[in-house]
Amino acid sequence: QVQLVESGGGLVQAGGSLRLSCAASGRTFRPTAMAWFRQAPGKEREFVAGIVWSGSSTYYSDSVKGRFTISRDNAKNTVYLQMNSLKLEDTAVYYCAAALASGLVAGPGGYNYWGQGTQVTVSS
Repeated sequence: QVQLVESGGGLVQAGGSLRLSCAASGRTFRPTAMAWFRQAPGKEREFVAGIVWSGSSTYYSDSVKGRFTISRDNAKNTVYLQMNSLKLEDTAVYYCAAALASGLVAGPGGYNYWGQGTQVTVSS
C-alpha cells in the first residue's frame, strides 16, 4: 500500500510564496508520474502540475505556468511544488497524486493514489 503525505500549506499574502511537499511511503513505490491537483470550494478538482518519475518532462496548467515549479527527489520519494507570485485564486486544498501506469496525464482518473490534501489560503 502506498501513502502520500502532503505538507507545507498555510496562509500567505498575495504575491508571496509557499513550497508544498509530498512524501510517499510504501514498499516498491515506482510511479510513472506524480502530480499536484487543487480543489477550491464549489469547484471541481483541477490539474495544477505534473512530473514524470523517470526523465525530465513536466506539465503545467495555464493558470500556474511561469509561477509554479514542480520537482522531485527520487531518492526521498518526494515531489515538491514551489509556488511563487501567489494569487487569491490559488486558494484551494492541494492534493498530491501518483500514477502507476497512465503516465503524466491531466485527468484525475489516471492517478491511483492520493494524499489527504493541504490547505493553501492566499489573502489580500
